[in-house]
Amino acid sequence: MRVCSASDPAPGRLENEDVVFRFGPLVGVLDGATVPEGFDTGCVHGPAWYVRHLAARIGLAVAARPAATLMSSLAAAILAVRADHDGACDLDHPGTPSSTVCLLREGGDQVDYLVLCDSPLVLDTDGGIDVVDDDRLETALADLRRLAAALPDGETDPVTRFRRAVTVQRTRMNRTHGYWAAAGDPDAAYHALTGTVPLRGPGALRRAVLLSDGASCAVEQFGLFDWAGLVEVVTVEGPAGLIDRVRAAERNHPDRLRRRKRTDDASVVLCEFPRT
Repeated sequence: MRVCSASDPAPGRLENEDVVFRFGPLVGVLDGATVPEGFDTGCVHGPAWYVRHLAARIGLAVAARPAATLMSSLAAAILAVRADHDGACDLDHPGTPSSTVCLLREGGDQVDYLVLCDSPLVLDTDGGIDVVDDDRLETALADLRRLAAALPDGETDPVTRFRRAVTVQRTRMNRTHGYWAAAGDPDAAYHALTGTVPLRGPGALRRAVLLSDGASCAVEQFGLFDWAGLVEVVTVEGPAGLIDRVRAAERNHPDRLRRRKRTDDASVVLCEFPRT
């Protein structure tokens, strides 16, 4: 497996709340949830601290039990990060630091993958392009936008609308009929999307691209190309080339962004599987 990656903080932001990593046969992208200004988290740490610790703990969990499923390794990692807080934080607070998870692990004649929340995985196989996309957060956000719009008569303040949406969103995380993300509850790992793809024979995997939503917006929001086009851009121009295209789109077409943020941290990992 050949791997190359790029990760870029949002313009004007010093700290990147995304993390990309590789530990032997395991690669991953984590995207920490930015805390809106004025909201408490019950935690003395921030999203950047959380994703760094979670990445390290995932690597240790997979190394300790290489035959374990990615779900159980992620659950063990979330539990270990709870201990890393050393009792200093309220990890049951609805705003506790959280992260998306996108993992790919090479093993023999196959790869295993795991996707939790909105960091998609694009698989380029002999059978075509397959996108593993956990859309439960987007579904929850669509519901929240409708709720936030239903303000009392005469109340049109956008700040009130935003605060209501964030407050309700927090109640939907890691709940049935809501969405799931890595945070304080290891049970979230067992709600991830998982699967296996062969490296030999029919439907063999050729390339895989792991993305944070700050990069997948090239397709999902800006419509610069389709998923097959994204894979080609990343292959030809490299992961940094895709991020450059997103930054140009953010500058030139801000009206196309459906996110609350005008710009975002962006991370891309390309994995190639040469035929032998």
